Amino acid sequence: MSTPPKNVNSVLIGGASGLLGSALTKAWKGQHRVARLVRSSSSGAEGDVPWSPSEGQLLTSSVEGFDGVVLLSGEGVVSGRWTASKKQKILQSRVQSAGLLAQALAACARPPKVFVCASAIGFYGDTGRQTVDETAPQGSGFLAEVCQAWEAATQPAVDAGIRVVNMRIGLVLSPKGGALSAMLTPFKLGAGGVVGPGTQGMSWISMPDVVGAVNHILQTESLRGPVNLTAPNPVDNRAFTKTLADVLSRPAILPAPAFALRAALGRQMANETVLASAFVTPKALIDSGYAFQHAELEPALRAVLAD
Repeated sequence: MSTPPKNVNSVLIGGASGLLGSALTKAWKGQHRVARLVRSSSSGAEGDVPWSPSEGQLLTSSVEGFDGVVLLSGEGVVSGRWTASKKQKILQSRVQSAGLLAQALAACARPPKVFVCASAIGFYGDTGRQTVDETAPQGSGFLAEVCQAWEAATQPAVDAGIRVVNMRIGLVLSPKGGALSAMLTPFKLGAGGVVGPGTQGMSWISMPDVVGAVNHILQTESLRGPVNLTAPNPVDNRAFTKTLADVLSRPAILPAPAFALRAALGRQMANETVLASAFVTPKALIDSGYAFQHAELEPALRAVLAD
């Protein structure tokens, strides 16, 4: 894991208990003051900041004086079928939290140097075989609309002169949660295989590089607006499947046909998640001088699975 950002002595994190927030908190422990945004009903530790995005509750005075603010909160996208209610929660959980925090930071007498808010490469929609970077336009579909609204919700902070970065995060490689964690059991049992056509792009990033990239963003004043958090070398699903099977020394001969995935997940959810193609490159990170720890998939998988 990379060292904490040098010019940021205090950080406020929303979503600190999640997969990414936990990794950041662990990396910074004992080196910088880290406070968490916690639900008003939670019994937080000393220094935690209570809030309730759904009720619009957050005291401006409670977020004063932090050097950096990182927001990672949001309803799980693949934690249940996309019913109308689920889709509303996915959208509202992101827009309400980002909007409430952006408004509070904008009202601060001493605003942070930087506000880093999560987004996702779902912004680009299904791009087929085309490789895209931060200059690409918004795609189509539900996830693209969610990401656009999510990023737009941070505008009050932009208008107040705060440097705002919208991290468009790809597939995070970690055995502790997320897509890779879900793949491990079937692959270890020899029940893994190509998903759908196998040609769809998978834009991945190792957990160490997520931490490293967030540190870099906090320190690098030239970075603002959309920043892709993906490794430089996305692969298609067939290559990802073969590489993971090789790393685990297991066969991967049981495909998951598109029709079966649409039946299990629902057509829209399947089409926009496991069947969607995204070859996304991190132009902003590379141009700003970030050096990836894991630019290639095989060593990245070996590193995170050995951790």
